Amino acid sequence: MKIGFIGAGKVGFSLGKYFTTHGVPVSGYYSRTARHAQQAADFTGTTAFDSPAAAAQASDALFLTVPDGAIGQVYQDLPRDAIKGKLICHCSGALPSTQAFPGVEEAGGFGYSVHPLFAVSDPYRSYQELADVFFCVEGSPAHLDSVKALLEGCGNPVQIIRPEDKVRYHAAAAVASNHVVALVAESLDLLETCGFTREGALQALRPILVGNMAHLAQAGPVESLTGPVERCDTATVQKHLDAMPTEAEREMYALLSQKLVQVAEEKHPDRSYEPMKQVLKGAV
Repeated sequence: MKIGFIGAGKVGFSLGKYFTTHGVPVSGYYSRTARHAQQAADFTGTTAFDSPAAAAQASDALFLTVPDGAIGQVYQDLPRDAIKGKLICHCSGALPSTQAFPGVEEAGGFGYSVHPLFAVSDPYRSYQELADVFFCVEGSPAHLDSVKALLEGCGNPVQIIRPEDKVRYHAAAAVASNHVVALVAESLDLLETCGFTREGALQALRPILVGNMAHLAQAGPVESLTGPVERCDTATVQKHLDAMPTEAEREMYALLSQKLVQVAEEKHPDRSYEPMKQVLKGAV
């Protein structure tokens, strides 16, 4: 399967280089900015195309590695005869293939989303970090196994999901990434009210943040859970709730603690958490 790219940004650079280093044929790149296409082609030892149709003609699969908001328009601008027999792919986390590529099968093509669960930050270096990255794939049944096999051949774990589950999948990724950032920011804010500087608060939290994330990644949430919710220490949790500076922060603490109760019940199935549930229910 020979892969071509429309879009020569960080994701296009990184995937193209990653594929070539694993022996996957890459035809080359088209970009609205010819200089970017040439830079990507030089980086990967491939060709810079002067049109999307030329990139499609030279490829079996075409990756539209453009900003999420541009995927639909780039697809619509492709000549219909350029789509026939081709696998048309994008790398958006939230956009289902059915929404990105309406009518692709009627045009004789096949649509897929191929999302690496990783933040690509550097066009020239991020490919080196893709070796263990998890890919989530959904799309036309006809070649779904071939797309999965392509990625697994590079050594990556792959999960196939249904198009209708794509947004929920992306929400899960956002919770694990962006929402953790929000929680750390909240912790820093609370420490600042205790007299810490921002820098001092981050320094104080660093060991527990690094240790917790490493343990979570290795053992999962059940084995990683500690603290007053797990112990069913309702007195401490009530004090925490009373100490929250605002009603919104109090509610956030309570809602997150309700999720922790579910984890705690899995860890200690013989322990009653009804008293904790009542405390938290009264705070929401």
